Amino acid sequence: MLEFFAVLRDHTFMQNAVVIGLLASVACGVMGTYVVVRRIVFISGGISHTVLGGMGIAYYYGFNPLHGAVVTALFAAIVIGLISLRYHQYEDTIIGALWAVGMAVGILFIYKTPGYNVDLMSYLFGNILMVKTESIRVLGYLDGLIILSVLLFHKRFMAVCFDEEYSKLQGIGVVSTYLLLLCLVALTVVILIQVVGIVMVIALLTLPAATARLYARSLVQMMIIASILGAVFTSSGLIVSYEPNLPAGATIVVIAGLAYLLATAVKGLSTRFHGRGNK
Repeated sequence: MLEFFAVLRDHTFMQNAVVIGLLASVACGVMGTYVVVRRIVFISGGISHTVLGGMGIAYYYGFNPLHGAVVTALFAAIVIGLISLRYHQYEDTIIGALWAVGMAVGILFIYKTPGYNVDLMSYLFGNILMVKTESIRVLGYLDGLIILSVLLFHKRFMAVCFDEEYSKLQGIGVVSTYLLLLCLVALTVVILIQVVGIVMVIALLTLPAATARLYARSLVQMMIIASILGAVFTSSGLIVSYEPNLPAGATIVVIAGLAYLLATAVKGLSTRFHGRGNK
């Protein structure tokens, strides 16, 4: 552990990793809460895996893959959102199609990129230690946009998440609000891909929020607890993985998963204990 903190003090790459971990924690804590409450985990998975297509195309034409990820994530969010709202019976099919085609297109374009040896594994499974300062700046803007949007539209998001029919009666634009929510989830996915990769992005998006839900008494409290847990998971994952030279992204997800299982067990035992005490 002491070696980790020495590296953190002296090396920019580790400082960048900690910063991106904190940015990701805020995003996953806030948007992960909506994902868990609205039960759109599968939709989020479809968005996250489609992103590889945009990354591959951006690589092939010489652009920053992060920009390709943003464009593709927003496109997937809008398409899936519209299908989900208007043709619900085809939702699973379109998500599965975008999921598979997005991954395939990304792999094809990355494979055909001339003169560029791309480490595909870093995007599939994440490489938080390789995040550059430029990427942190872009992700910081995305984080700010997410927080600002939630502050402005939180009540609308809550209404759509909990009672869609009531929202329509109140004159809330359900379609536009839901699409905005999915677009913000898409931007969060882009941030988290830098930390844990495409394959495990859903774990970090949902596990902190799912753990927080066990103990939070309101949606705002759930967001705060989830953001704190996200920061704990990412920081502890970096610390635990450093000396044994383990993949940081996978370590973060394992810690988050174990924390969720432990919290669930403790909550279950507490409920059973109090139930017996009231008899």
